[in-house]
Amino acid sequence: MEEFQELQSLLYAEKKHALLVVLQGMDSSGKDGTIRKVFGVIDPGGINVNTFKVPSKLEFSHDFLWRAHAVCPAKGMIQVFNRSHYEDLLWPTVHRTIDRKLIGKRYDHINNFEEMLQDEGTRVVKFFLNVSREEQARRFDDRVVDPKKRWKYNKNDLAESKLWDRYMEVYERILDRSTVKWKVVPADDKWYRNYVVTKRIVEELRSLKMKYPVLED
Repeated sequence: MEEFQELQSLLYAEKKHALLVVLQGMDSSGKDGTIRKVFGVIDPGGINVNTFKVPSKLEFSHDFLWRAHAVCPAKGMIQVFNRSHYEDLLWPTVHRTIDRKLIGKRYDHINNFEEMLQDEGTRVVKFFLNVSREEQARRFDDRVVDPKKRWKYNKNDLAESKLWDRYMEVYERILDRSTVKWKVVPADDKWYRNYVVTKRIVEELRSLKMKYPVLED
């Protein structure tokens, strides 16, 4: 964690690069917990988090990548997407709300979008938090039994969980067709999930070979 803190400080001070962290996974896969445990140790002034829910009327009136591009990180910043632009592939495919030909084009648009970000200095690191079906069911039960977790309960999550096989098929396609590759993270054990995510981010930041700016004469 100390190295992560130091690298985030370097990123913020140097302002030559940015980091976009994408977290995807089934309901209860631990996206919120990952954000708290992994990113809670760094300077909050250098990080932003955006959660992608059902598009608002304003968002829906634009192209599907508009809301993602609007919150991409500035140089020196880390931006975390809790869910992401991939929701606009995932939901329409699973629920068959968009023509398959348009879905196919969206894969290309997303690949081009992420490649453009990287060309402009934003490193894109993507994690699929792979929770098992059994662990998801246990966590759903906890949300009913534990008073501290009841606020997380959403009956729609149970309905979506019944579409598990269909979601897995789409996720496999997303992972296979992405130009910027994903890190698949076993997410049943929270400590291991957090370790893998932290390790990957540290490796990415370390590869930038950053240096603190020097005073000019």
